[in-house]
Amino acid sequence: MIIAVMGAGAVGCYYGGMLARAGNEVVLIGRPRHVEAMRRDGLFLDTQSFQAHVPVEATVDASGARAARLVLCCVKATDTEAAAAELAPHLAPDALVMSLQNGVDNAERLQRALGREVIPAVVYVATEMAGPGWVKHHGRGELVIGPAAAADELVRLFADAGVPVQISANVAGALWAKLIVNCAYNALSAITRVPYGRMIQGPGMEAVLRDVVRECRAVAEAEGVTVPGDPWEAVLRIAQTMPEQLSSTAQDLARGKPSEIDHLNGHVCARGEALGIPTPVNRVLYAAVKLLESR
Repeated sequence: MIIAVMGAGAVGCYYGGMLARAGNEVVLIGRPRHVEAMRRDGLFLDTQSFQAHVPVEATVDASGARAARLVLCCVKATDTEAAAAELAPHLAPDALVMSLQNGVDNAERLQRALGREVIPAVVYVATEMAGPGWVKHHGRGELVIGPAAAADELVRLFADAGVPVQISANVAGALWAKLIVNCAYNALSAITRVPYGRMIQGPGMEAVLRDVVRECRAVAEAEGVTVPGDPWEAVLRIAQTMPEQLSSTAQDLARGKPSEIDHLNGHVCARGEALGIPTPVNRVLYAAVKLLESR
């Protein structure tokens, strides 16, 4: 299968690299310094179980998606509409589009902008770009996707690449479950610059994280969303499975880049205000990250 990845950052390069390693033709659409490195040396896929230079095509232009049967949208939530505008002229009529992004509404936003079905995916992976064309994998890698006509085909495609995929009839709840984890860790990791495993052990930190989870659940319930499982157990599990990980928000701020905080704690605050649900702890975390961004 020909697959295009719009947004060849840490998430896009990991899944694109895994799919390419399984024999698919993958085009990574990303920033010039990564594209130059990948054109020269391939993508260096540095995982917990193997290291390999994987041959891929790479370009800075969305026209690279022209022949793709599957397009993975992995851009920051802040760039969703811009990515859709770039992709729209180049998508084949039968191309499948998946959103592999942080936040709960990206698939809907892409769907409105593109005028076609977009399959939402919940991403559970710890990765970072360790250098130009070099993606480092710290843990996990599974996806949860919503029901779609092509869902079974996608499960097989990713399974062949070593990526577990689960189909969920409650993908909105799964997206909110991931959002709650992000709201618990991303801002605090960025503010403290401490990895998850150490952060959760800090004095008073458990009470703060419980408050974040409680506020997020209240907003989700007011939205009519049923969050599956126990969100607090999910928060604890992240610290156990990704103890050395710094959040994507921390990585963005370290590079002097805008973060996705508007679509994480900021989204919870905005929806809470609209629904009359107080979110004071999320508001403090959101405000602190915005202040750090302004530096």
